[in-house]
Amino acid sequence: MADTEGIVCGYILDRAGHGREIDWTAAAAWAPEQGALWLHLDRGTERTRSWIEDGAGLDPLVAEALLAEETRPRCMAFNDGLLLILRGVNLNPGADPEDMVSVRLWVERDRVISVRLRRLMAVEDVRDAIAAGKGPKSTGELIVELADHMLDRMQPVIGDLEDRIDALEDEIVESESREVRGSLRAMRRQAIALRRYLAPQRDALARLQIEERDWIGQRQRVRFREIADSLTRYVEALDEVRDRAAVIQDELVNILSEHMNRTVYLLTVVATIMLPLGFLTGLLGINVGGIPGSENPLAFWMVCGGLAFLVTLEVWIFRRLKWL
Repeated sequence: MADTEGIVCGYILDRAGHGREIDWTAAAAWAPEQGALWLHLDRGTERTRSWIEDGAGLDPLVAEALLAEETRPRCMAFNDGLLLILRGVNLNPGADPEDMVSVRLWVERDRVISVRLRRLMAVEDVRDAIAAGKGPKSTGELIVELADHMLDRMQPVIGDLEDRIDALEDEIVESESREVRGSLRAMRRQAIALRRYLAPQRDALARLQIEERDWIGQRQRVRFREIADSLTRYVEALDEVRDRAAVIQDELVNILSEHMNRTVYLLTVVATIMLPLGFLTGLLGINVGGIPGSENPLAFWMVCGGLAFLVTLEVWIFRRLKWL
């Protein structure tokens, strides 16, 4: 039985687009003459941790970075290799896309060790390409393909954010709906979370263009530049979504304030109209002698007519003063 505890996938790339799957035994017997080695490991297993710390021949600082609990995207040259930490959108079932998945890579001329805790769909895309004979032929191509597939997976998420902010703008303009505050908060939180990792990831991939490694070819440097440019556009799109959400929030606050002011103004006008009526009816309702018309059977209707005339007079005055 193959010994694959802790190995998500392992390949020896044949420099022709194919790859031979391997286990720990084959990985231990690997030599650069066989082709480039790619080991993608599960950080959550003890076998992975012990191998990275003691069996992979890595510097302790590199091993610590590969096994760290929290990471931010970055690229760091170390001796003859590169430490590359990237983040991809979380497309696992039931997960939030902005809860981005980290993949840590140690890249040498003929060996790539990548570590993850949660599944990253971009890795599955690279595995499918290897199975179809269209996979990377070298370690340089492997990190390019992985970064490229991560970028492809981001595009629908960011496009969906832009569509949702467009829909909210239309809803505010057309219906002045107040039921959008929850959606605004969710979108702003998602845009901020995505940008938090995409901005440093752009810088990390841009640095790969200038790293002096002979196993990174000119074509791969060009592709790194294109990926970094695309990430720049995504970061700008997230900034736009965040700013537009803030503008919509301000517009919503203005609409609610206007409605509130209108309501308060209307209540003030009504109270002003009713104030003299209340005074007169209260005055006529006191239980003392001498109330005019107390013996006249038409006095009630005369008072009602007087009150109606007073309301009409008040409304006319308010209109002349442009209060109504």
